[in-house]
Order: sequence, then structure tokens, then C-alpha cells
Amino acid sequence: MLTIQNDTTLPINKEQLETIASALTSREIELSICYNPTIQQYNCEHRGKDASTDVLSFPLDGSFDHLPLGAIVISADYVQAKAHDFGHHCDDELSLLFIHGLLHLLGYDHEIDHGEMRAKEEALIKQFNLPNSLIIRTEKA
Repeated sequence: MLTIQNDTTLPINKEQLETIASALTSREIELSICYNPTIQQYNCEHRGKDASTDVLSFPLDGSFDHLPLGAIVISADYVQAKAHDFGHHCDDELSLLFIHGLLHLLGYDHEIDHGEMRAKEEALIKQFNLPNSLIIRTEKA
């Protein structure tokens, strides 16, 4: 259900990510963990923004249950920096970014909705017992 390509030294709690994924979809998800230069390249190529970012989502068109839902790319540099800044574990930061990316794959868009994506993120943070600091941060974003 979850295929992970980790091109970094960041340890990954695959079980935690699989639990999150299976709570939201039965479709295959590809997750790539990379460093800032790689995600910056993807961000430039696909969004026209020549800057690194925390997470990118690439949904596959169509709603065929037998096809993957899409791909998520997360910056390990960002995971480590924000976990340090907010005083929580890298697993928690990675889970938050995974949730964010997965919600985009599922059609949520915080840039145009009326708070639905933020509310869903908050509910999932609570559901998976992630730190409250992650809720506060998503409310301010």
C-alpha cells in the first residue's frame, strides 16, 4: 500500500505512515524522502518555484481504485529542522508532512478551501496522538 524510497539517512517509522495511509485510503501511495536540492528541483520543474519546500504531492488523474493515488515527496532537511525548532521527534514531523501531502492527493486544497483541510489535519493529528504543537502550527499556516 505504501512504497517508500528514502534517499536520505533520515530514519522512517514505516508502520506509523502505513497506519495513517490505511486510515485514509486503500490505494497505493508512493513516498519519496529526499534532501532540499532534489525537492527544490521538483518544485521548480512542476510548480515554477525555484526554492526548496517541505512537501510536494503529485496526484494521479482518474479515480480508478486499482491505480495508485499518487506520489508524495518530503524533504528530510525540512523534517529535521522543524522537528528541532518545535521540539518534537522527526517521526512526528514526517507524519505531519505525510498527512498534509496525502490530503492533497485526496483532493483537499488549503489555498482555496474554507478551512476544511486544516480541520481534517487537526482531527488526524489528534487521532494519531501527534504533538499538539503540530495543531497550533497548522492553524497558523
